[in-house]
Amino acid sequence: MVLQALYQWQMAGAPVSEIQAEFRGYYQGKIDWAYFHEVFPAIVPRVAELDAALSPWLDRELGALDPIELCLLRYGMYELLHRIDIPYKVVINECVELARVFGATDGHKYINGILDKAARQIRTLEL
Repeated sequence: MVLQALYQWQMAGAPVSEIQAEFRGYYQGKIDWAYFHEVFPAIVPRVAELDAALSPWLDRELGALDPIELCLLRYGMYELLHRIDIPYKVVINECVELARVFGATDGHKYINGILDKAARQIRTLEL
């Protein structure tokens, strides 16, 4: 659900609190609310930081990325940098699986490559 909320924020520009309220009403009892309320509102104010952290591994401008891929890269980078309790392999796998379902045809390969390169620099103690 974090991906969907990020996509909605990115595309519609709705306030985080509005998106959270909408999700509370629609997905009542269907998602991990503690995780959702921790992660989604933490990513949005850090978008510039996350984009800067991603830039060394990107082969194109952020605006040229598929919107879903951009959301997934920001989501994955946030977890690599700020959720060290989640193993980097889990972060990458989750983003790749979401890309397979919601992304462009070979978007999952791009997500895997970028996040793997980032993890090798960010999570050196896990390697």
